[in-house]
Amino acid sequence: MKIKETIIVEGRDDTAAIKRSVDALTIETHGYGIRQETWELIARAEAGTGIIVFTDPDHAGEQIRKRITERFPSAGQAFLDRDAAEKNGDIGIENADPESIREALRKAHVTQIEGEDSITADMMFRWGLSGREGSGERRKELGKLLGIGNCNSRTFLRRLNSFGIGAEEVEEALRKI
Repeated sequence: MKIKETIIVEGRDDTAAIKRSVDALTIETHGYGIRQETWELIARAEAGTGIIVFTDPDHAGEQIRKRITERFPSAGQAFLDRDAAEKNGDIGIENADPESIREALRKAHVTQIEGEDSITADMMFRWGLSGREGSGERRKELGKLLGIGNCNSRTFLRRLNSFGIGAEEVEEALRKI
């Protein structure tokens, strides 16, 4: 599987896991303290091939993702399920098997900058994705099916709308849970 976009990852172990899974170029942030040269490299890649942000499904990875998407709001985003990324208590893309990485990249989403939100907080509540017992587990399963990761209800709602995922797609996925 060849990926035309450049994949932004945290470190060299992530790059190795990506290379074992797909044919793609990567840029490593080397953690949260992204250097100016790396920002410039990401900007060139974004203007050329486009970029996909693919960080670890942990707090540090989410913070790095947030920093990158603030500068590059139209970046594609791939999410790896936390269970697929965990090995002996360590969480990271480098721990995932190649098929899980390929699946996450197949489900990568591009942020839609303009447009009206189609999913509301009321809909999230009606679907049992917020404010109810078991909402977190439903979001986790739905996030896995839609390829948008696991997060709190506010971030989940933002991701649904940012990625242009409509009510019909959510309801179809919920029927599979």
